[in-house]
Order: sequence, then C-alpha cells, then structure tokens
Amino acid sequence: MEYGRRSPLLRVRGRSIAWLPPLLLLAGVILLDFATGEDFRIITWIVLVPGIAAAICGVWTTAAYSLLSVVTYVAVDSAWPDQYKAGFGDFLLVALGGTLATLAAVARVRHERQILHIQDIAETTRRTVLRPLPPRWAGLEHAGVYLAADVDARVGGDFYDIQPGPHGTRVLVGDVQGKGLGAVETAAALLGTFREAGYHEQDLTTLAGRLETRMLRHRSHTAAIGRDEGDRFATAVLIAFADDAPETVDMMNFGHEPPLAVGPRGVRELPSGDGVPLGLGDLADRLPPVHRVPLAPDETLLLVTDGVTEARDGLGAFYELAREVGRAVAADPRRTDPRRLVRRVRDGVLRHSRGRLDDDTTIFAVRRLPVPGSGRGEDLEQGRLRS
Repeated sequence: MEYGRRSPLLRVRGRSIAWLPPLLLLAGVILLDFATGEDFRIITWIVLVPGIAAAICGVWTTAAYSLLSVVTYVAVDSAWPDQYKAGFGDFLLVALGGTLATLAAVARVRHERQILHIQDIAETTRRTVLRPLPPRWAGLEHAGVYLAADVDARVGGDFYDIQPGPHGTRVLVGDVQGKGLGAVETAAALLGTFREAGYHEQDLTTLAGRLETRMLRHRSHTAAIGRDEGDRFATAVLIAFADDAPETVDMMNFGHEPPLAVGPRGVRELPSGDGVPLGLGDLADRLPPVHRVPLAPDETLLLVTDGVTEARDGLGAFYELAREVGRAVAADPRRTDPRRLVRRVRDGVLRHSRGRLDDDTTIFAVRRLPVPGSGRGEDLEQGRLRS
C-alpha cells in the first residue's frame, strides 16, 4: 500500500499512474546518454527522476526511484570506457539528490495528511451546522448549495435549515457577520435555538424573539471568556409554512436580502429587510413585522446571501439575480424546480465572478410539495418525463 495519497490528476480508470512519468524520464535519460555519444554525457540528469517522483508519488515510490537512479547511474556509467565516465562526483550528486527527494516526499505527504485532517474537521463542522436535510421533508421540497469564499475552509457563517413542528414548518436562512470560527459558532447557536423553538413555539414573533435573545446571550458569553468579537450580528429571513394556509407564507426579514418568488409567470420580490439584524434589536423599538404574502402552489421561494447579490464581474458590475432568474425561467419554466433553480443561480454566479468569490455564498430554494391529485403534481411529473 502506498504511503500517502497520490495525485488525483494522474489516474486512469480509477488507477494511479503517478509512477509513469518518472519511469519515462528515466528511460529517456538512458537513451539520450547513449545517443549523444561520449562528448556529451547526460546521465547525471537522472537526478531529476526522484525529484519528479517526490512531487507526484508516495514516499516508498520516491525511495524506490532514488535507489533505482543510483543503480542505473552506476550501470550506465560503467558501460563507457574510463576516459568518458562521468565519475564519482556525479555519483554523489545522484545519491544526494535521491536522498533529498525522499525527504521532500516525506514532508509533502505529511503536509497532505494534515490538510486532509483539517478538511475532515471542517466537513464535520459543516455537516453539524448545516445538517443534511431530506430532499422532500415536512411537506416541502428544497435544494441548497453553500460555496465558501475560502475553498479550503468549506465552512463559514452562512446557514439554513428547515424545522417541522405541530404549528407548521419553519425555514430559516441567514448570514452571520464576519468570518472564521466565531461566525461558525454563532451560526450553530442560532440554528440550535431555531430547531428547538421552531418546533415548540406557535407564534412566529415569539420564535423571532428567542433568536434575538440567543444572539445576545451568545455574544455575552464570548465576551465573558475573553473573546470579544464586538457587536456581531446576523441577517436572516424567517418563514412559516402554515398547514391551514396553503397559498400564503408568513415571513419576517432581519435585514436580509429579500426572497424571490419564482414561478412560471415570472419573478417577484417579496418584502425586503425592514427589520434590524439579529443581535441589534436594541437599535429598534420592536421586532420586524410579520408579512403574510401570497405564494402560488407552483412558485418557489429563492433565498440567497449577499455573496450572490454582491458578486462582481471583471468590470465591477454586480450580479443581477432577479433579472438572470427571470430570463432563465422565461426560457424554460421547468427551472422553477428547486434543484434546477439552485444550479442555475450557482452556475450564473460563478460564471459572472469568474470563480472568484469575495464572500461566502448560499443559495436555497424551497416550495410546497404538490398535493396528490392536483394539476401541479401532474404537470411536474410530465415535466420530469420530458426532461
């Protein structure tokens, strides 16, 4: 078994061929050394073989190439008459190069293992904060994607969740101010409160109050342990899907990007962030109002963080979310499906920004599941068959 992880770029049908480039180089050096004649000996170039192996192979493979290079050097150099031999000095160069290449491979593999361990921790943290959700759950179908501005971090302060309960199903999407583990901890604290209070509390305003209190308590705790992070806050949208109101949703917006209702007839913007973010409730006299807005059975709610709306192209122009989604739906109404909608926005943002994200980006789409026997359910099934 190879010590360390091989480069995933050097695989054919799932099998590693990282050993092949050093072998080809070794053979090429041998052939060239005999082809160039006694006036131009290049056998010393064989020192490049373990160097290449150290960059793409494991430790034991690199060590094997280092030893093979030394043996090959001695064999090839001995095949020449004494007056044309490269000599002992070049032998030491090949031997030393192989030793250093093996040590470099050890350091590289150890570093790769550390990075993989960190990535495993980040992935575990992400799955704890953004717990996996069934694609169809609590009467809703949804899709979400999270893109970290730091591709190695994989986790940040954006969050979303769905919580069913006896009083209906609640959805929370938000963005914690700042970055790093502090933002992750804050998101985890808010989601923990949402999952409990979202189940037990009947009134949406009471649930919002619990979230505001949790934000203040979390901030007080971090300051008490000597990690004062200032007036950290979180923008968020809190949505309630009531069982007895199938064509409306209740919504509270805490300074967040306004959701979009995306349907076959077009795109419309729902009430914007008329409330202050969570954690800044002392700046306002009351919590944001509860808006009851119509939502047709064939409409999908699209919620994003500012990583989407503030994505810029090379000229500094922002990504026009509503316009781009409107064009996509007009071209193909089936793109109102949550999964297709999320993919379309994700691809559009990455294309617009040329893959350079300045902020964590979350795209979340949710809509009610079709009622059995309804026209929308039949239309959706026909659309899937056509696609």
